[in-house]
Amino acid sequence: MANAASGIAVHDDCKLKFLELKAKRTYRFIVFKIEEKQVIVEKLGEPANSYEDFTASLPADECRYAVYDYDFVTEENCQKSRIVFIAWSPDTSKVRSKMIYASSKDRFKRELDGIQIELQATDPTEMGLDVIKSRSGST
Repeated sequence: MANAASGIAVHDDCKLKFLELKAKRTYRFIVFKIEEKQVIVEKLGEPANSYEDFTASLPADECRYAVYDYDFVTEENCQKSRIVFIAWSPDTSKVRSKMIYASSKDRFKRELDGIQIELQATDPTEMGLDVIKSRSGST
């Protein structure tokens, strides 16, 4: 179903891959892009991929949506994870692209049930591992 505000649809594969990340932990991250008026899966990160692999897969001058499965250990020594949604909108991307991604974000995010942290980033420092750590409550 297309988003009334932006006319952007969400491909079923986006929801399926997200469920695999959430339930089966098949992927470490997923990068999504808008192409031909729909959100599609652009890249899947293997479970062994690092956060650096994830950030390297985001283009420097184009908008993207992404989810990252962040693992951490609490002060009580419990293994936990948080699913982080990142709206990547670099300053160098085209204005029209930023507008389309911004107007479609909430609708797309609603399709991905289970997101625990949301970040809006215009440069890599706004989505650094330190930011995710502080937002997730990990030490």
